[in-house]
Amino acid sequence: MNENSIVYDPRAIEKKWQRRWAEAAIYRTPAPDRRPTFYCLEFFPYPSGAGLSVGHCRNYVPTDVISRYQRQRGRAVLHPMGWDAFGLPAENEAIDKGVHPRDSTERYAANYKRQLNLIGA
Repeated sequence: MNENSIVYDPRAIEKKWQRRWAEAAIYRTPAPDRRPTFYCLEFFPYPSGAGLSVGHCRNYVPTDVISRYQRQRGRAVLHPMGWDAFGLPAENEAIDKGVHPRDSTERYAANYKRQLNLIGA
């Protein structure tokens, strides 16, 4: 790299755009209007671990891409995200950690949401 090269700082660029997208609420589903609608549902993760894995991203990135594509086509898109907090993985994780399932679910879900925001999903 020579001294005239522009250095790309992904952290700075990503934070800028994530902030702009949050301020513009681009992921909010608009109130019903005359636009065609599109609904995209994916498997909700069990909030039972330290964070998202590559496998989670393999599931969520394609549905995110499809939803963005449909928004660009002018559709009102509902692409909900949630947590499967009532399954055995979440319960077993809480038992293993010796905490109430509600507490571990809230902590893990907050971390999953943070991580999904980091990848722009």
